[in-house]
Amino acid sequence: MTQAFSFRCVALGLLMFSTATLVGCEAGGGSDKALVPVEISAGTTCSLDGMLLADYPGPKAQMHYAGGTEAEWFCDTIEMFNVIMHPEQARRVEALYVQDMGQADWASPKGHWIDARSALYVFGSRLHGSMGPTAAAFANEADARRFIDANGGRLLRFDEVTPEMVVLDGGAQHDHTM
Repeated sequence: MTQAFSFRCVALGLLMFSTATLVGCEAGGGSDKALVPVEISAGTTCSLDGMLLADYPGPKAQMHYAGGTEAEWFCDTIEMFNVIMHPEQARRVEALYVQDMGQADWASPKGHWIDARSALYVFGSRLHGSMGPTAAAFANEADARRFIDANGGRLLRFDEVTPEMVVLDGGAQHDHTM
C-alpha cells in the first residue's frame, strides 16, 4: 500500500507540475523566445500612412506589441516617438527598434537595427527623412557627434525627447499661407 500511495503522490505531483507549466506558457510567462528586428521588404508599409518604407530616405522604426505577430512599421523616427508618447490604445510594447545611422546609408537605409530606448538621437539636422525633419538614431555617441559636425542638430537620449518635439502636423500649424 505504501508503494501504491507513493506512486500516486509522484504521479499527482507530476500532473500538477505539468499543468502549472502549461498554464504559465499559455499566460506568456513560459516563453523565452526573444524578439528580434525584422527586415524591411519592398512591400513594407508604414502603419500610420501606408507609405512604402523602401522608397524613402532616413531612419525607420519598428514596434512589436505583446501578443502581436507582426511588427508595426514607421517611415521615420518622429512617427515612432509620437505613437509611443501618445498611444491610442494601452498595449504593452515588447520591442522597439530603430536603424543605426552610423552604419546605415541615409539615402537607402537597410538593416543595422538597434534598441530604440538605448539609442542616441540627433534632432534638427539638415537631413530629412520620409516626412521631412526627422531624428537620426545612433548606437554610439562618436557616430552621432560626427553626424552633428557634418549636418547640424543636437544630441538627445530617448528619455529626453518630449511630446512637443514629435508632433505629426507636418508643419501645417506654422504655415500661415494655408
